[in-house]
Amino acid sequence: MTMETVHKKNRNRRGNCDGGFSLIELLVAMAIGLLILGAMYGVFTLHGKAFGIQEQIAEMQQTARVAMDIMTREIRMAGYDPTGSASAGIVSASSNSLTFTLDTTDDGGTGSPDGDTGDSNEYVTYSLYTTDGIQKLGRKSTASATNQPVAEHVQSLAFEYWDAAGAATTTAANVRRVKVTIVARTSKPDPKYTTNGGYRTYTLSSVITPRNLGL
Repeated sequence: MTMETVHKKNRNRRGNCDGGFSLIELLVAMAIGLLILGAMYGVFTLHGKAFGIQEQIAEMQQTARVAMDIMTREIRMAGYDPTGSASAGIVSASSNSLTFTLDTTDDGGTGSPDGDTGDSNEYVTYSLYTTDGIQKLGRKSTASATNQPVAEHVQSLAFEYWDAAGAATTTAANVRRVKVTIVARTSKPDPKYTTNGGYRTYTLSSVITPRNLGL
């Protein structure tokens, strides 16, 4: 065998090696790539669901806190009666609703207290109501007003009352402290959460002392 023949065989071998991937190699590479993509999609899907659940939980907690803050500030003002002639105070004290009055403005809603509780935001009721299939914490600003939403997706609202001696009472005139308990829930159920029909809940309580009762 001459040296020229050996050189030709070596060139042929190098030419075959430079020809690229075979069909089998491409199929194997594609299969591996699809497996990796499938695994990544699963991870992203789980992450997305977890993020959505955490977002709902955060929204639920924020809703309860804002609602409690609004109620606390307003209930503290129950019985505010600077003229002494409005007879402001607790009107109704039930386990799931509270109505109270105060005198903060005049008939036009821009002036000083005028000795009555018939003006806007002077006859206030907090209770639950349902609209569009959603249970909400509602607020009425006058005796004849309709409920306006304070918070949505509220599962329950409870009130407890104590008199000046610290004894439980349901007599409106004797109320000196009010405990409010709000149970909010997520807007959508979590299929993997088996309690409460899949709805996660958040309970918030506050004991409020109205500053103007019994004065």
